[in-house]
Amino acid sequence: MRRLLFSFHILLSLAGACRAQTQSTSQPSPQSHDRVVQLLKELTEAPGPPGSEESVRKIMTERMHPLADSVSYDGLGSIIAQQGNAGPRIMLDAHMDELGGMVRRIRPDGFISMQMLGYWLSAALPDQRWMIIGSKGPVLAVTDIWDAHIAPHDAQGHLQPQDLFLDTGARSAAEVQALGISPGDPVAPVSDFAVLANNRYLSKAWDDRVGCAVILEVMRRFAKSPHPNQIFYVGTVQEEGSIEMRGAATSARIINPDVGFSLEVGIPNDVPGPGPEAAQEVLGGGPGMMLYSFSELPNRNLVAHVKKIAADQHIPLQFDFVPGFGDDAGAIKLNNGGVPVTTVLVPARSTHAHNGIIDRTDFDRTVDLMVALIQSLDASTVARIKSFAP
Repeated sequence: MRRLLFSFHILLSLAGACRAQTQSTSQPSPQSHDRVVQLLKELTEAPGPPGSEESVRKIMTERMHPLADSVSYDGLGSIIAQQGNAGPRIMLDAHMDELGGMVRRIRPDGFISMQMLGYWLSAALPDQRWMIIGSKGPVLAVTDIWDAHIAPHDAQGHLQPQDLFLDTGARSAAEVQALGISPGDPVAPVSDFAVLANNRYLSKAWDDRVGCAVILEVMRRFAKSPHPNQIFYVGTVQEEGSIEMRGAATSARIINPDVGFSLEVGIPNDVPGPGPEAAQEVLGGGPGMMLYSFSELPNRNLVAHVKKIAADQHIPLQFDFVPGFGDDAGAIKLNNGGVPVTTVLVPARSTHAHNGIIDRTDFDRTVDLMVALIQSLDASTVARIKSFAP
């Protein structure tokens, strides 16, 4: 008991110190008023699991309309904005959906089982907040877990998604239904955006809202700058958990691009744990380019061109080889008789979980690289990239 009382006094002291620190550091930083910070916050905090991208599509539509010559949608809900109507057709792709879930079964006791959508890191799922998007509006829930005092010894580190359940506070199935919740309702992770030290940002859904933000920033640049091509900016749907990359497949068939870029998150390997062969990027090291994944072997001429433009612009470029990675590039390349495609990456720590981190410098450099690449893709350059003549 004395040990408990001693610990209690320590906790009180720590709590007081934390309150004092919070009070002294809670003033908004200049970054909180940064236009890009506000864009990243708005995009990442929006709920949008696969097949339920409405909130993100609304943001993209509102921001694209003033910058685009036209805005349209494919039959699955991907958004396509166009700038220019002459020259090679260049497709910039980022998927709007994030990892999420859907209501699977409502138990008689009011707990809810969840069908996961996308490849979640199982260890990151317990004790997290979620938003169930029901017929009466969003409902907050948490993935309940066994209390540490009663958990089976073999449960430590071995929880699987099917072991988890959502707790809304409801005490029965009837109370869950009264909240407007039914099987099939989408479930999105809940995690607030925050500014960290050294120009780094914490939030959910960097995969792939950071790609969506790159698209919008490139659009903003070209709204007032000439370019030798037609640019198609695409926010796709249903990438996560989809082998066929559904939104990219349908939108690419509409666009028929000459060259495509998938804008995605890179996989840094600068944290304790994984060996040097697991991944190659580091946070703050600049944009990356995927050279191998299960969905893509990029066009070698396009890879060489990206390397040249990055070097000409003095933009550091990292390279990734991740066999467990797949993205929209795999669907884009199969259109129009075969499309030169590569994936340009903004490094992001801890993707496929509730809280990930990006570096602002990586984001800005990725935008700069894409602007320079698009400006370089005139008709003769695109013809050379597409040529396989010996």
